Amino acid sequence: MRIPASTYRLQIRRGFTLFDAARRVPYLKALGVDWLYLSPILTAEPGSDHGYDVTDPSAVDPERGGAEGLVALSKVAREHGMGVLVDIVPNHVGVASSPLNPWWWSLLKEGRASRYADAFDVDWDFGGGRIRIPVLGADEDVKQLEIEDGELRYYGHRFPLAEGTYAEGESPAAVHDRQHYELVGWRRANDELNYRRFFAVSTLAGLRVEIPWVFDEAHAEVARWFREGLVDGLRVDHPDGLADPAGYLHRLKEISGGAYVLVEKILEPGEELPPEFACEGTTGYDALADVDRVLVDPAGQTPLDVLDARLRLTDEPANYAAMILGTKRAIADGILRSEILRLARLVPSDSGLSEGAAADALAQIIAAFPVYRTYLPTGEDVLREACAAAAECRPDLSDAVDMLLPFLLKPETELGRRFQQTSGMVMAKGVEDTAFYRYTRLGTLTEVGADPTEFSVEPGEFHRRMQNRQDSLPLSMTTLSTHDTKRSEDTRARISVIAERVPEWTQVLSALREAAPLPDGPFSSLLWQAVVGAWPASRERLHGYAEKAAREAGNSTTWTDPDKEFEAALRKAVDSAFDDPSVNALIEDFVAAIDRYAASNSLALKLIQLTMPGVPDVYQGTEFWDRSLTDPDNRRPVDFDEREDALAKLDSGLLPESALDETSKLLVTSRALRLRRDRPELFQGYRPVQASGPAAEHLVAFDRSAPDANRGAGAVTLATRLPHGLEQGGGWRDTAVELATEMQDELTGNRFGPGAVPVADLLQTYPVALLVPVSGGFA
Repeated sequence: MRIPASTYRLQIRRGFTLFDAARRVPYLKALGVDWLYLSPILTAEPGSDHGYDVTDPSAVDPERGGAEGLVALSKVAREHGMGVLVDIVPNHVGVASSPLNPWWWSLLKEGRASRYADAFDVDWDFGGGRIRIPVLGADEDVKQLEIEDGELRYYGHRFPLAEGTYAEGESPAAVHDRQHYELVGWRRANDELNYRRFFAVSTLAGLRVEIPWVFDEAHAEVARWFREGLVDGLRVDHPDGLADPAGYLHRLKEISGGAYVLVEKILEPGEELPPEFACEGTTGYDALADVDRVLVDPAGQTPLDVLDARLRLTDEPANYAAMILGTKRAIADGILRSEILRLARLVPSDSGLSEGAAADALAQIIAAFPVYRTYLPTGEDVLREACAAAAECRPDLSDAVDMLLPFLLKPETELGRRFQQTSGMVMAKGVEDTAFYRYTRLGTLTEVGADPTEFSVEPGEFHRRMQNRQDSLPLSMTTLSTHDTKRSEDTRARISVIAERVPEWTQVLSALREAAPLPDGPFSSLLWQAVVGAWPASRERLHGYAEKAAREAGNSTTWTDPDKEFEAALRKAVDSAFDDPSVNALIEDFVAAIDRYAASNSLALKLIQLTMPGVPDVYQGTEFWDRSLTDPDNRRPVDFDEREDALAKLDSGLLPESALDETSKLLVTSRALRLRRDRPELFQGYRPVQASGPAAEHLVAFDRSAPDANRGAGAVTLATRLPHGLEQGGGWRDTAVELATEMQDELTGNRFGPGAVPVADLLQTYPVALLVPVSGGFA
């Protein structure tokens, strides 16, 4: 199995095709990248910027460059000694444009008789033998259906007609009644849908890849990539939605010849990958959380809690555990109630539970889940604990929960299997997409895979976690920004400074709220943190973020029932950042006051992530400052020409004078990536490096020497933490680290050691340093 030293994520789409990616390979090689990491490339909905709505798994998307584009990219990657990792989407397919998905079209036309009936997860009996498609504005819109060119049409939607179901002159509504599908009002999806989706997205229909022929046909193109040597590894999207993730991964290893595989598995704090998973690790959200938190000032927790309580007009800050229990239960009772009711219908009729009672208890158990899902028998203790918690919270459901537990412990049954597929949906929508927009104390902390109640991590605990990562997940990906992060790395790096400057932030926020009032105090904090974190940003970007964040939070407005008055106030608040000189000055002045500390955090984040245990990924463009917000903002085009020119200047010896220069991040990225690719022997272990002196707590440092190597035989990372506090305390003063041998900083070329070296000397130019031994090191 070939292993990447690093990866670089590229968003492949119509505006940046596989051919475009091929043209950028020389730059990425010069940057130090080892493998290219591609977003989904199979044929997707026209115009899709993300590719997770695959309509035809049998071909590379012509819009993204097609098969020829993949060959061209693979060829140039091979010529430059680079590998290719591709993101695949086994859980679902896109069905928004029915005629473009041959499997779905067949299902709609032929119903249960379709060859693809088993490929989709449909409860035919509940639909009276028909699959319900929630596309109508309301049920009565069935009167607006038309028949054209042998198809049933509703505005831009097209649907097939079953053989022999249409005679000239018949009303479209009557013809519709004879189809294998039933077009229904979109609001009925919450309660009455009868096919599995990706979360609550009705245009993404679940696939049953646990069926061998479905797997084979859905992965024939992927298998070809490996037979023809076009691809070296895979990233698996949303494995938690699958009926048998472990079985799926074993099949994937078979068709890929044992290739490098990562799973988009969100591990909650303390959770580990199931041992039966045939993969090398996760996509790195767990690593992101650790790196963020070691750079957050623990002293900021109490004053930010006080501020949060004030914004909520209560005596206490938000209770996160109670919040997510409520949001998950609301999701289970709301947009995902169809899935809960499907589970309830599977409860044996002789259980003594009514469908309503079973649904109530099932929703409560899922709401109590501390992780996304179980993989029985792995996770049996989690299921038992969730049932106990559900019964404790709702004593009236205790008997029902006790009745259900034995059924849920049997993964060989449809109920036991489907329950595991459903819990992750509720977790994702209730936590990531709702609570993370309500729990607004510090925006850095609400990222996928993180526990926002863990405010910060001390260096000692960080080192313990890194040692564990080296021992148990050395090939797992690490990341700082992705297409799914709520805020990119540099946005979070700036927001993290707030924890060091809470009094100033409290004053600024108060003035902003007075100048641009919103009737939702906690959300106003989220909004202005985002504005400060992303500044300078366009009006359009901030409007898009504000609307999405407010609707996801769901406290003052929602996607399905927007509150016009609140959203008008929200738009006015965003506009004030540009149109009101006093508001603009508040933002500009605060950003200017914290930017040097934010830059220090950004470089520290980047160097730690690129050199810590694991396979580091760089999200496209983040070798420069990237202050993006949630998607689609984080999928904006990247100016690669600008980056290529800047790298050439760095390599000619024109180094940035300080961390405030954007090219300092390019310097850190390129030197760390090159070292990991070209000197892998320097990254074989993990040892904390302890500083001595009055500012020792402001240094995160580690040595990547192999366990059996001499001290100083590996790369040594040094990074500043809590830079404002460091400055206020008088700087590094006589803080020092002991170097076992003479070492050279890859960023500046300066040499230090052996012996005690002042940190002030090591970090004189930049807030980070990457040291390599001039010789082999010694004991």
